[in-house]
Order: sequence, then C-alpha cells, then structure tokens
Amino acid sequence: MAVIRVNPEDLRERDLALKELVEYFQALKASKGRDITYNVRTYGCQLNESDSEKLCGMLQSMGLKEAREDAPADVIIFNTCAVRENAEDRLFGNLGIVKADKKSDKDKIIAVCGCMTKVPENVEKIKKSFPYVDLVFDPQQLHLFPVFLRDAVGRKKQLVNISAEDYIVDDSLVPIMRKRKFRALVPIMYGCNNFCTYCIVPYARGRERSRDMSEIIDELNKLASQGYKEVMLLGQNVNSYKGSNGERFPDILEAASKIDGFNRIRFMSSHPKDISTEIVDIVSSNPNIETHLHLPLQSGSDRILKLMNRPYNIEDYLKTVHYFREKVPHGSISTDIIVGFPGETEEDFACTLDVVKECEFDSAFTFQYSKRPGTKAALMEDQIPHDVVTERFGRLLAIQNDLAYKSNLAKVGKTEEILIEGRSSTAPDILTGRTLSNHLVNFTIPEELKVEGRSADDYEGMLCDVKFTNARPYSVDGEMVRLK
Repeated sequence: MAVIRVNPEDLRERDLALKELVEYFQALKASKGRDITYNVRTYGCQLNESDSEKLCGMLQSMGLKEAREDAPADVIIFNTCAVRENAEDRLFGNLGIVKADKKSDKDKIIAVCGCMTKVPENVEKIKKSFPYVDLVFDPQQLHLFPVFLRDAVGRKKQLVNISAEDYIVDDSLVPIMRKRKFRALVPIMYGCNNFCTYCIVPYARGRERSRDMSEIIDELNKLASQGYKEVMLLGQNVNSYKGSNGERFPDILEAASKIDGFNRIRFMSSHPKDISTEIVDIVSSNPNIETHLHLPLQSGSDRILKLMNRPYNIEDYLKTVHYFREKVPHGSISTDIIVGFPGETEEDFACTLDVVKECEFDSAFTFQYSKRPGTKAALMEDQIPHDVVTERFGRLLAIQNDLAYKSNLAKVGKTEEILIEGRSSTAPDILTGRTLSNHLVNFTIPEELKVEGRSADDYEGMLCDVKFTNARPYSVDGEMVRLK
C-alpha cells in the first residue's frame, strides 16, 4: 500500500473546518453562558497518548477548554486500544455510561477513534449498540479530525469514516497540547510490518512509514529550547526507522544525544530482530540516553516464537541481553511476555521461565493471551484452557516479582539523579520520578530543602538527587538530598 505524505496545502479543508468550528463553539458558548469543554480519554500505549495530545491541541485551537477529570464535558473522545480485550470491554462499558448524558444534552458530541476502529467487528458493534455515538474515525486520519467533527455536528445520523490509506503527517502540521512538563512524546515512525500472529496493530496502524529525519531533529531542537528535560522517541518498532535519505534509528539516537538541553532521551519499543550492538554502544557512550532497554520476549520457546511469527530465536535474544548487561552494567531491561499462546505446552512455558531467570528482567509487562479477531492466532487450534493459562501466569508472576524486587533492592543506599514527574498518586506529600534506568522512585523532601510557597505540583519537571532508603516490589523509596 502506498504511503500518502501530507503537505501543508493538503490541509486547506482541515483549516477551513477549524475556522467553522471556532464559530460554532463560540455560538454554543454564548447560548449556554459558559465555556465549552472537552475530555479525551486515552487507552493503550504511548503512541495513543501522543495522538491524544494532538486531539487536545486541535480542540484547544477550536476554543474549547479541557474539563476536569471528574467533570462532565461537551465533547468526549474515546481514543481506543485494540491490543487487549479488556481495553475494548472498558470502552463499551464507558459508552454505556455516557448514554444518559447524551440523552439529556442534544449538543453533546461523543466520538470514538484509535486502533479499535480498524477492527470491522468493533465498528459494527458501535453502529448497532451505540447509535448515539456521533463520530467514529481511525488513527491514520487523525489530522482530519476537525473535518470529521465539523461534518458530525448537527447530524442526526452517526458519521463513520474509516480509511484504507496510510498517511504520514509531520507533527509541525498538527497542534499539540503536551500533557507533561517534563516529557515530550515524539513519534519518529508509524505503523508496523511485522504481523505477529497475535497482534492487531499492523491492521490498525497500517504499514511502517517514517518521518523525515530533518523534521524530527527540528522538532527535538524546538522542544529543547522550550525547556523539556526528557524526550521519548516513539514507534511501534523504533529500530526499523528508515529515513528518506537512508537514515537509520542509530542516526536519530546519536543526533538526539547531541542536542543541548535534554537530560533524558528515551525510546520504545524495540523489536529483538532489529536491535543491534550499535544501538547498545550508543546508549553506553552517551550519558543523556536512558540506560534502559525494553526488549519484548513474548515467549522463551523457539517453537512458540515461530508460531507467533517472531523472527528471532532465544539464542540471539540472550546474546543481546548479555551484551547490554556487559556494556551498560547499571542499566535495566524490561520485557513483554504472553502466557498461554495457542499450542503452548508445559515444556514451552518452562522455557519461558528459564529465560526469565537467566535474563533477570528488572520489570516485565506480563499478559494472558487474548484472542484478537482478525489475527491468525485467533483461528489457531489448541487454544489453551483459561484455568491452565491462569495457573501458569501465577507462576511467572511469582518469579518476575522477586526479580523486580531484587532490582529495586540493589538501589538501596545509592544516590541518583531523578527527573520529578509530579505527586505520587497515593500520597499528596510524596513526589515521584524515575532514574535514568527507568526505576520508579517515590520520595520525600526534608524540611530544610522545602521552598516556601512551592507546592508539590511545582516540582514537576525539575531534577534532583535522591538517596534510596527502601525497596518495594514495584518501586523504590527515597529522600531528596539536593534540588538542581
């Protein structure tokens, strides 16, 4: 499928729609006597978070205000994920909840976008069971959201616009409202060509398409000048980046590390088939690149990897892990693991446990296999009974939780630089942040370092040194010793 590269002149209809929506919402504001608000609810990965920042930017440019998390909104957008079944269940449950709001307010707009909309069964369910949803559109057409929203306003019939095309739009052409003071999300490529048999992403996000390197570097320089301390380079598989002039991901990573201003350069996700010693060497030689590698394993069995269409073997995977541990001794490795893939035997699962023990992952995202309509794995025979999957999953968690605790325990007594991400979600007087190796840290500020008149929220985006005092299964406790 050909990739359509969107130029500024291709967005004239989008810009006209933006102007018309400004007028529409100004009139609505006058009639209601209050601000018109929006709420974008995001499910799934950081690429979805990046898309939501663009949706928020476009809504802000229409004159809307973001609603408080617990407050009603005039425009509600569900930005969905199709990777796991529970994300779909959450969406349909929440669509049912907003039905009453829609019934009581004829001007309210409800939209659904994101990966779920590229699964025909989901679109049909929305049409049949949730006819009060005003707009359904896909992630490839995010840049055309104002056009779809304008066309949906005032319609009595649901508007569904799902494209078969793959677009690439530079971020500079779309308004962005960045959610974090400390981190900027920067997609460098979109889509996926891997077609793992369990995954819907290539169908939902389209084929791989990379942004021009010059556009990426321009954006990174702008973000550094705006004071962002951390940038995250995003892609379904960042290692397979291919620039229009032959540039590769190592070129992007090396160039980003030379930009003044960034204390942290992160990237995800990496595919084991595309990771290279060159990337590891760049990480080890540049102090502002995270010392953390996310390397999805999925299974420790070569037989299951083949069924998953994962084109690497465990021997090569372990070589990468050991090379990273050697070159980046203070770094961390996280992974993804699926338990109960169709055909997985007890012997296959034992191989997974062996690899987990050998790699000693610092953290892991572990999942019970979830059948995804439209994927090859959904049609495979020998689906594993739920009780077997659950029992295996429990054994994996027991091992991995011990390894994560061991990784956190190794931090106790050390002092490291933390980029403050804000308040802890569980205690308003505790701050939270991450080490360069991506360890989650919750810490206090001693009285002598507190600044009068500064609230906990004011520390977001600042750097500080924290001494680690205690380890927990999923985090480390500490105390600030110096604010930078």
